[in-house]
Amino acid sequence: MDFTNHHVMMVWRNEPCVVIGRHQNPWQEANVSHLAEKDISLARRNSGGGTVYHDRGNLNITFFTPRERYDRKYNLELIKRALFRGFGIKSVINKRDDIVVQDNYKISGTAAKLGRLTAYHHCTLLVNANKADLSKALAKRETKATESTRSPVANLADIDHKVSVESLQTAVGYEYLRTPALHIEDGGQTLIKKQRGFQFVNPTNEWFPGLSGLRNELESWDWCFGRTPVFTVSRTFPVPAELLAPSRVYRASEELVINMTVEKGLISDVTLNIPPGLVESGFHGEASVITHLKGKRFTSEALSALQDAMLTRHLSNDIKKLDEKEQFVAKCFDQVVNTI
Repeated sequence: MDFTNHHVMMVWRNEPCVVIGRHQNPWQEANVSHLAEKDISLARRNSGGGTVYHDRGNLNITFFTPRERYDRKYNLELIKRALFRGFGIKSVINKRDDIVVQDNYKISGTAAKLGRLTAYHHCTLLVNANKADLSKALAKRETKATESTRSPVANLADIDHKVSVESLQTAVGYEYLRTPALHIEDGGQTLIKKQRGFQFVNPTNEWFPGLSGLRNELESWDWCFGRTPVFTVSRTFPVPAELLAPSRVYRASEELVINMTVEKGLISDVTLNIPPGLVESGFHGEASVITHLKGKRFTSEALSALQDAMLTRHLSNDIKKLDEKEQFVAKCFDQVVNTI
């Protein structure tokens, strides 16, 4: 759309999902295995900013303007005024452009994308989101990437039971209609009557040709995971005494160390430092095994490749099962790939 002569505010909701910023690491920001288990979608935005959890208890708001009229302070102030006018809820806008209530509790995060001619700014308002699901879906893994700043959150419905997604949508909508486009001022009913009002938008390919192709691209593994910046993971696992050869004397603690470098979601380098007590199993972490892992996705695909590589080393091709020590190595590898 051409926003030269008019601005647009879009309000919308999502089914349960985790949305990460353009430059973030999904494995760091979200409990990826939990999302898959619970059929919760993961999405990567085109805009920057941190990770948020969406469900039907969130109201999402996007402001579209020409680039030269991009003004997130104006947008957030408008929402702040809507909260007070509609529900008497006092809020503040902090230095990170979050909307905060009761001094400390975050109810809204913000992100933006500035194009050559147009810009959009969007934020999420917590109304009655499932905070237990939010906590389980968001997690933290130690890697080198743009991290989200964790903040205590609150639902607006907990502050005032009269707040619902529908009532908040109405309050913000009418605040938008009564506010001039270029400065914060109350134009009242006079300005509201001059506006075009509200329009339902059907996000389908029939309404917006090409949308389905864009959606497929944004849902792809290459976009959601393959755009992840390079990161490294290192984990250390103590080896159970019963897996160590009894004929040898070991240090007080024998440890298996796994180091991996992941680039564009694919394993680019991996080292398995296997203690002497496990070497006698016949699995030495040889180059042939490591080679099988390179280029594999940082998912269970890599675990399958490791298991296959260990099986191919058996002297008898009839053996289709890993021994106890190989199973331990595979279990540790699985924890690196699939758990936080």
